[in-house]
Amino acid sequence: MRRACWMLPATALVLAPVAPAHAQSLRKGVSAFYRQEYATASRAFIPLAERGDAAAQTYLGFLFETGRGVPQNYTEAAMWYRRAAEQGDGRAQYSLGLLYDRGQGVPQNIVEASKWLNLSTASAPPRVRESRARIRDAVTTKMTRGEIARARLRALEWAPSREH
Repeated sequence: MRRACWMLPATALVLAPVAPAHAQSLRKGVSAFYRQEYATASRAFIPLAERGDAAAQTYLGFLFETGRGVPQNYTEAAMWYRRAAEQGDGRAQYSLGLLYDRGQGVPQNIVEASKWLNLSTASAPPRVRESRARIRDAVTTKMTRGEIARARLRALEWAPSREH
């Protein structure tokens, strides 16, 4: 299942309290991404992602998942999505949940898929909440009651953590 539109709101760049040089690098990467200059975008995102920037990690995960500007690599995509998802990035949580559902880059695990999809739906802005809920609910139809309970408990126990 390909996502037709995958975007980071421009306001996310303005609201994040970051150093001016860091914000400028992120803006350059995002600008290159939207110009479809994916190799340039990946070069901007990699150092930021390595330093723990969740937005850069999410973009980089998407580039690896789709093979845009970098070789397609689901394992690498899952690693970057996980790093951003653990920091609370809803887009990364959504994408990581889909990878767990499909077993791409990670072992297929419906409980982990549901956990991440639950978290991403709960934090989603209103304009995308309904579509995320539909995907989450579709995954839930493949689960037993026990798996649903475990996934919900894992989501309730989860707390974001910042990278050092």
